[in-house]
Amino acid sequence: MDNKKRVSKILEDIKKVKIQGARNIARAALYAYSLEKTKESKKKLMEARPTEPMLFNMLNKAEKIPYRQILKHFDYAQDEINKNVFRIIKNNSIIFTHCHSTNVVNALIYAKKHGKNFQVYNTETRPLFQGRKTAKELRKSGIKVTEFIDSAAAVAIEKANLVFLGADAILKKGVINKIGSGMFAEIAYDKKVPVYIIADSWKYTNKNVPIENRNLNEVWDKAPKNIKIKNPAFEFIKQRYIKVIVSELGVLSYNDFLKKVGKI
Repeated sequence: MDNKKRVSKILEDIKKVKIQGARNIARAALYAYSLEKTKESKKKLMEARPTEPMLFNMLNKAEKIPYRQILKHFDYAQDEINKNVFRIIKNNSIIFTHCHSTNVVNALIYAKKHGKNFQVYNTETRPLFQGRKTAKELRKSGIKVTEFIDSAAAVAIEKANLVFLGADAILKKGVINKIGSGMFAEIAYDKKVPVYIIADSWKYTNKNVPIENRNLNEVWDKAPKNIKIKNPAFEFIKQRYIKVIVSELGVLSYNDFLKKVGKI
C-alpha cells in the first residue's frame, strides 16, 4: 500500500469512528501527515473530525515540531494525568464515566495497577456503543465494571462518588464531549457528585467548535420517511458543572487551567 492509500485509509477510519478518542485521532492524523506532508493532506485531516481541537493543534505544531517530539508530548501528558488521577481516587470509590476516553481509561488502569481499589459504572453510549470499548478495556485490566443503558445514567451517578469525563474540546466557557455528557454533568452537579474533566491541555482552543451531526442511519437504519432523526455526536458541558480539569498541567480549577494554558 502506497502512502496516498494509507492516508486515505486513515481518513476513512477517522470519519467512520473506527479510530476514536481525541488522542488516538490526533496520533493517527499525525502519522498520516508525516506520510503526505502537503496543504491538501492537512486540510482533509482537519475536516475529518471538526470537533477535535487537539487534531488541529497537533497538525499546526507538526509544521514546526519534529514528529517524535509531538509523540513524546502525548506520552508525557498521559503520564502526568495518570499521577494526578491516582491522587484523586480513594479506595472503594465508584467512578462514573461515559463513552470512551483514552486519557480516562489509561488513568484508571494506571490507578488499578498501582494499588487503588475501585469500581467503574459506565454507559453503553448509543448509537455506536463506544462505552462497550471502555468496559472491555477496563475489565481486561482487572477493574470491576458495571455497564448501564444510557437512559439509566442518573441511577448510576446517584451511586457514584466521582464522575470522570474526557473532552473533545476545552473552551473558555465549558467543554465539548460525547453527547449525553452535558446532561450527565448537570445530574451529577444536582446530586453533589463532583465532575472531573480528564484531558490533555492540547484539547484547548479559543476558537468556535462546531457540533458534529452524524449519519442518521447510525440511529435507525431505513427509518420511515416521515420520521425525523437527529444524531448530534457531541454536547456542551457548562463550566459551572465542572469541579476541576485534570491535565498534564495539574489538577486545576477551570479559571486556573485557562490562565495556565494561555501561557504555553
